[in-house]
Amino acid sequence: MTTNRTSPLILGSEPISKLLVQYSVPAIIAMTVTSLYNIIDSIFIGHGVGALAIAGLAITFPLMNLVIAFCTLVGIGGATISSIFLGQGDKVRATEVVHNVLFMCIVNAICFGGLTFLFLDPILLFFGASPDTLPYARDFMQVILLGSPIAYVFIGLNNVMRATGYPRKAMLSSLLTVGCNIILAPIFIFSLGWGIRGAALATVASQLVAMVWVLIHFANKNSFVHFDRRYARLKARVVGKIFSIGMSPFLMNICACVVVIFINNALQRTGGDLAIGAYGIVNRTLMLFVMIVMGITQGMQPIVGYNFGAKQYERVRKTLRYAITAGVLVMTVGFILSEIFPHAIVALFTTSEELVGLSVVGLRISCAMFPFVGCQIVISNFFQSIGRAPVSIFLSLSRQLLFLLPLLLILPNYWSTNGVWWSMPISDFVAFVIAVVALMIHQRSIHKKYSNVQS
Repeated sequence: MTTNRTSPLILGSEPISKLLVQYSVPAIIAMTVTSLYNIIDSIFIGHGVGALAIAGLAITFPLMNLVIAFCTLVGIGGATISSIFLGQGDKVRATEVVHNVLFMCIVNAICFGGLTFLFLDPILLFFGASPDTLPYARDFMQVILLGSPIAYVFIGLNNVMRATGYPRKAMLSSLLTVGCNIILAPIFIFSLGWGIRGAALATVASQLVAMVWVLIHFANKNSFVHFDRRYARLKARVVGKIFSIGMSPFLMNICACVVVIFINNALQRTGGDLAIGAYGIVNRTLMLFVMIVMGITQGMQPIVGYNFGAKQYERVRKTLRYAITAGVLVMTVGFILSEIFPHAIVALFTTSEELVGLSVVGLRISCAMFPFVGCQIVISNFFQSIGRAPVSIFLSLSRQLLFLLPLLLILPNYWSTNGVWWSMPISDFVAFVIAVVALMIHQRSIHKKYSNVQS
C-alpha cells in the first residue's frame, strides 16, 4: 500500500524519530508561540494598564482553566480516539468523531459560557478578587466568555486536524491566531485605549480568523478526514468514547482551577494583591516550558495512538522513550534559566520593584523540580494516548488533589507566602515518583503483549 505525506497511515511505518519530529515540531512551535503571546499580552497589560491589572489577570486563571477544561474534554478526547480509529483502519468512525467534536464544542461553549457570564462577579470574588482587582478581571472575562463558542470550535477541531495527519496545518492555524493577536493587542490596548478589555477582544478576534481556517480544512473533500453530511449527527457511542478519553485532561484542568483558587486565596491572605500578581508572572513564565512539553506530547499522541491501535507495541515504547528524553531536557533548560536569570525575566512584565521582588522569589522556588515535571507530564499524557483513561486521570489528579492541595493548606501557616511557593515543587516531585511507578507496571504488561504478538 502506498501512502502520501499527509496520510496518517505513515504513523505505522515511518521511523519513530522522524515522525516525532514531524508531528512534535509543529505542535511545539504552535504551543510556544501561543505561550509567548500570553507572556507578551501580560507585558502589554502590565505596562499599558498597571500592576493591579496583572493581578486582575491572575484572578482569571481559574476561570480560564475551566474554559479550557470543557474545551479539552472534547478536543483532546476526539483527537485521541480518531488516531486510534485510523490505526484500526476505520476511517468512517474517525469521520464521525469530527462531526461529534464540532457539535459538542458548540453545546459546551454555549452552556458553560452562558452560565458563567450570568454569575461572573460572585465567581471572581470567590477566586480571590479584591475590590481593586475585580474590575480588571470582570472586563477581561466578559469578552472571553462571549467569544467562547469561537474558541471551542477552533481549539477542538484543531486538535483533530493534528491527529488526522495534518500537524503543519494545525501549527499554522495556531500561528495565525497568535500573529493576529500580537498585531491587534497593542492597537486595542494602547492606540484605542481599551485596556484589559482590548486584550480580550484581540484574543477573540484572532480566534475567529483561525476558526474559519480550520472549518475550511474540514470542508475540503481532499482532506484525509473531512465533513460528510452522512455522518453529521451526534452518536452516543462516539460521545461516550470522547468523554472517556477527554476526562483526564478535563479533570486535570478542573483540578488546576481548584488549585489556583487555593493559591490565589492563600496569596491574598499572606501577601495581598501584589502577591497574586507575582503568581501571574510566575505562572506565565513557567507555562512557557510546560507548553513546549505539551507540544511534544501532542506530537507523541497520534503516533502512540495509531501504533497502539495497530498493536505495534515496540514502536509505542520507542516513541515514549524519545518523548520523555525531550521533555526532561526542555524542563531542565527552564530550570536553569529561571534560577540564573529570574530578575531579568520578571522585570519584563512590570516596572514595580515590589512586584519584581515577589516574583523573583516565587519563580526560583516554583521551578525547583522542573526536570522531574517534564517526565511526569509525558507519562501522564502517554496513558491518555493509549486510551488508559483511569490511569491518566489518577496521575493528573494525584499532583493536584492528593499532594498540592494539602500542602497549600499546611505550609503557608508556617512559611507565609513562601509556603505557597514551596507547595508546588514538593508536589511535583511526589507526582513524578507515582508516575514512574505506574509506567513500570504498565511496561511489564506491554512486554507480555509484545512477546505474545511476536510469538
